[in-house]
Amino acid sequence: MSEAAIRERPALGSERIVAGAAIGAAGMAVPDKVVENDPIQERLGVEGGWITKRTGISRRHVLAPGERLIDIAVKAGGAALAEATLDPGDVDLVLVATTTKDHITPDAAPLVAAELGALRAGAFDVGAACTGFVAGVAVARGQIETGAAERVLVIGADALFQYLDPDDKRTAGLFGDGAGAVVMTATDPPGRVSTPVLRADGGQADLIFAHREATLEMKGRETFEHAVARLSEVTGEALAGAGIEAEDIDLFVYHQANRRILRAVGERLGLPTERVLDYIAEYANTSAATIPIALAEAQADGTLASGQRLLLAAFGAGFTWGAVIVDWGLDEGK
Repeated sequence: MSEAAIRERPALGSERIVAGAAIGAAGMAVPDKVVENDPIQERLGVEGGWITKRTGISRRHVLAPGERLIDIAVKAGGAALAEATLDPGDVDLVLVATTTKDHITPDAAPLVAAELGALRAGAFDVGAACTGFVAGVAVARGQIETGAAERVLVIGADALFQYLDPDDKRTAGLFGDGAGAVVMTATDPPGRVSTPVLRADGGQADLIFAHREATLEMKGRETFEHAVARLSEVTGEALAGAGIEAEDIDLFVYHQANRRILRAVGERLGLPTERVLDYIAEYANTSAATIPIALAEAQADGTLASGQRLLLAAFGAGFTWGAVIVDWGLDEGK
């Protein structure tokens, strides 16, 4: 083809539609099986209260034998769709942020979409470890704003308890299993979901890692220091990018990894304690599920209401981290 013909061809995507994205309607699900701290502490040979003192965690929910990750992901997704009064058949895209899918292949998302009845939706997983839910929100925003999708279900779901070494003090008491979800829809005018800030540093990948068929390993002190620094840093970047101050944020929804991290970030940034969500005691670290679980809990207890401005931020293995600012709430009729 001649250069002149190439120049005269219509541009791909010339019918591109630019819309705004809205986010709201959280749902969650955790397994019925609960593991308290006492048996973990007894095996580790530490005194009672040791885990809670170091992490803020009191218990965690874990998958029972035969229970699948997609089982809780489907429940969380269904709860979010019900909260949004959205029929699964009207969903355009299902995203599942996870590092612990039930199979090497297929991804969890197509199976979740099928069980939900989202039969016309595209579906794929998002892999960014504990930052996965924030990354999923970023992907959904892009799909909506370019007109590729109008209604997206974003689910964070992980089941890391099965990968823990019960004799490793650094990790044995930290993780639980769970799933959380939100609905994102097209809206007008735009501006309710900020430009996401996503970062990664593969040079720090050895801080948190797990080989296939092996247990999760973590360098606790180094992870803590990097997590506090990166969450504080990305909070500032997200605020600056949106042109607002910390005082303009109603709720800070950080990855619920460890209460000491939440408090350290809050102290470094001068954030009021009551504006930093903390639901870690009941669920422990559920990886990509922690933020949507916190949103669902805050929605249920009245802490979270439509119209509030939230900052969502997470860090995770990889090393990955990211943040996004959202005005909570879906348009009626979506």
